Amino acid sequence: MLSRVVATAAGTAALLGALTVPAAADGHSSADPDCGGSNVVVTVCAAATSSTPGSGGSGPPAAHHSQGGSGTPKCTYSKLTPQPPANNLAMQDGKRRGGKGAVYQVWCDTGRFGVVWIPDGAAPAQPAVDPQMLARRAADSMALRGPDIASPRAAGRYLVGMPMWMWVDQTPTTYGPQSARATAGGVTVTATAKVSSVSWNMGDRTSPVVCTGPGTPYTASAGKAASPDCGHLYATTPSTPDGRFPLTATSTWTITWHVDGNQTDAGQWTETRTSTLGVHVSEAQVVNQ
Repeated sequence: MLSRVVATAAGTAALLGALTVPAAADGHSSADPDCGGSNVVVTVCAAATSSTPGSGGSGPPAAHHSQGGSGTPKCTYSKLTPQPPANNLAMQDGKRRGGKGAVYQVWCDTGRFGVVWIPDGAAPAQPAVDPQMLARRAADSMALRGPDIASPRAAGRYLVGMPMWMWVDQTPTTYGPQSARATAGGVTVTATAKVSSVSWNMGDRTSPVVCTGPGTPYTASAGKAASPDCGHLYATTPSTPDGRFPLTATSTWTITWHVDGNQTDAGQWTETRTSTLGVHVSEAQVVNQ
């Protein structure tokens, strides 16, 4: 029997960083029809042994279930056969702790998954809820999007040599701040997301313009002045058939989180979102008198 761990797309990077997946003992890999496959999820298949975690024995495939009490995660442990290579993080942890044990994959009903090294003869500890996993679950619920570009306008027409002012509209899903909570196993995490910068690739082979704020909206009183904080000047016309430069605006979202009631159990990470449009740029026409 093959034990199966399915990781959501949000947790893919964490799983791949922790586990180098070996082929199963019977020669099957994650491409086996029994195991399934998808371009949306990561499916890890491995043979398990009849031994419970920490027993150090071997036998036909089986899985060990650790049943938690009220409000406690329920987890499934499966001993990996064969064991991961020596450079695997869990194997390195086992080496530091004496090397007498094995690596198990673990899946909990809280959404926690991954691998853990357990010493021979030791019962698996009931794993605590991973607060960062809850934070990522909360962030996923926010449906963060790319910049809501207010200027330049897709329907606008701009001139070579004239300063362009760039700015974005600030909404909860395109700029923040926005907060959300996720709860599991008696633990509640609050995550807050806000855009910390917007990088504008103007499409004319110049260096990106990085703006740490939303930009300043243009007003007629500014005349031909450059933007005080987020602007660009096109020096040439585009060579594209439609006369537009392909502009890409990429926002960097900073997500901070903390466990409710425990401000020291906290952290942060960044994510990016992108919006694109075409900017029509032409030469100014001079009328001969």
